[in-house]
This record gives sequence, structure tokens and C-alpha cells, in this order.
Amino acid sequence: MQMAKEMDLADLIRDWDGEYVVMRHDHQADAWIFIAAHSSRLGHPAGGTRMKVYDTPMDGLRDALRLAEGMTYKWAGVDFPIGGGKAVISLTRPLDGVERDGLLERHGELIESLAGSFSTGADLGVGAELVSVIARKTKYALGEGAGDPGPYTALGVFKGIEAAAEFLYGSPELNGRTVLVQGIGDVGVPLSKHLSEAGADLKLVDVNEGRVKVVAAELGAKVVAAEGVYDEPCDIFAPCAVGGVLNSETIVKLHCAAVAGSANNQLETAEDAERLHKSGILYAPDYIINAGGATALPGLELLGMSEGEVRERVIAIGSMLAEIFEEAKKNDESPVHAAERRARRVLERGPV
Repeated sequence: MQMAKEMDLADLIRDWDGEYVVMRHDHQADAWIFIAAHSSRLGHPAGGTRMKVYDTPMDGLRDALRLAEGMTYKWAGVDFPIGGGKAVISLTRPLDGVERDGLLERHGELIESLAGSFSTGADLGVGAELVSVIARKTKYALGEGAGDPGPYTALGVFKGIEAAAEFLYGSPELNGRTVLVQGIGDVGVPLSKHLSEAGADLKLVDVNEGRVKVVAAELGAKVVAAEGVYDEPCDIFAPCAVGGVLNSETIVKLHCAAVAGSANNQLETAEDAERLHKSGILYAPDYIINAGGATALPGLELLGMSEGEVRERVIAIGSMLAEIFEEAKKNDESPVHAAERRARRVLERGPV
């Protein structure tokens, strides 16, 4: 049985088009650590560390390989000189306290042993406070110096929403436009503030009713019930919570002209991009519009960019999306396809 599992892991890696995978079984926590470097074409790979309980180590490895490839396209899509990579810690049971921190420290030691060929940061299950634990053992943990990436992500999404408005209505002005923000958290709050300052008519929704009411009262926004979010009329829908919210059941309910938000993996399946296109709904590909936070940390901590240079790169997400929208319009296709071609062109060209 153990040999079968090993062959399954080998098959996954063999059939993957990435560069290398580092695997370690942590005996103390009975956990698997996977570091997947998909591409160093644009620079040393970087990506967050995800930590969660998986049914099998194979599921954890599969997630690492998929997410690493996604990071390659994220960096290439915004023409950023970083390669695609991801780390996954596959747990057999939830960990906390000293046991969890010990595992993260050993993860940091593994990253340090790679001598800068992979850098990591926050992801699902590993917040900023846990990145600091990893950083005890490696200098290649991102987020300690630059702080919270949420406001950078929010700024990029805001510029993306402006680009969508200009494409749809001929002007980036949001005064009088209705924007529905789903998820009032680390990105949703600063995004809502940007939108409010721009004069948008805000509608907010979050499963945490107390939190959303406080933010709505501060910004003069309308609170929408979570169960009715997809039926709520708006000009632009900004999903900033969980992924998979755009699918065969929700897309037919949407009453919006565009979807432009920060959530990762918003499309449940590849076919959902075509569903949006056929419905006449403009879609801002998530790995382009939400790249602000991802680019800010390595920009500041690895590439030595100034705060001003990083903000310029984040603001440029709007013009990148404008180009993607125009290319997709010309080809009568979903912007997803134009974004993928853009990323491939950057990868073929290589670093500048």
C-alpha cells in the first residue's frame, strides 16, 4: 500500500510541467511539506504557504502543483519579475500552539536550505502572524517588513473596477455607479473605502453581520443579505471572499454588467468564463485584478522597490486590464483567454 502511494506521488510530479518539487515528511507533526517551483523563467519562484488538513498527502501535493502554476500566470500576467511557486503543508489533524509553531519553524529551515531559490508568505491557514514564525528560521519569508498586503490588493482591485467602468460606460468615474462588495475583510474594507471616496453607491455583504453593519454605517452603504447576494442588482459585482462563487447556478442570477473582485479562483469551472461571456457580463480575471498584494511584498522585500514604485505597479493593473478587455472584445471572447495569452507572451519573452 505504501508503494502505491509513492507511485501516485511520482506520477503526479512526472506529469506536471513545473521545474522541481521538494518534499519532506515531518515525523514530529506527522505532516507532509511540499514546495513546488513551477517556473523560474521570470525570476526566483515565490508563493505563499498553505496549511490545512488534507484527506491524503496526494491531495496536498496536487494542490501545491496547481497553485504553483497559478502563481506563474499571476506573476506573468502583470509582468512581474518573479517566478511561480507554492508551498503546501498537508496536515493529518489540526495543529496549534507549540506543535504548530515547531512545524512552521522546520518549514522555515527547509526554505532556508534552498538558499533563496524559493520565497514564501501568507496563504490559507498561514496568516501574517504565522509567517513571522517561519521567519524565525529563514530570511526568505515575505511579509515581516512590508506589512499587510490587503490594502495593496484593494488598490489594484479598485483600479480594475475603474477600468471595467471605462470599458463599459466610456469613463472610469464611479460616481453614481452601484458596486456590490462581497466579503468585508482585509481587502473588502479598504476597497469599500476607495469606492466610497470615488462616489460609488455601495452595497456590502458579509457572513459576519456585525462587521458589515459597522463598515456600512461608516461609509453610508446598504447592507445586503448574504443569501440574496447573487440576485442583487448592481453595475459591478466585486467578490472578495471565498472562491468558486461564479458557477452554473449563480451566473444565471447575476444582475450586473461586470464582475471585478479580489477572491481567488472565482470561477468554479473553466466553462463558467464562457457562461459569463455569453451572458454579456464582463469578467476581470482574478489573478490579474488581485495581484496587487502579491506583487507588493516581493517588490518591497526581494526586489528593493520603493513604496512609490510598488504603488505604480499596483495602479498599472488597471491599464493592464483595459488592454485585456479590448483584446477580448476584438476576438469576441472571455477576457480569461486574453489574460492567458498575455501571460504566455511574457513567459516566452522572458525577463527584461
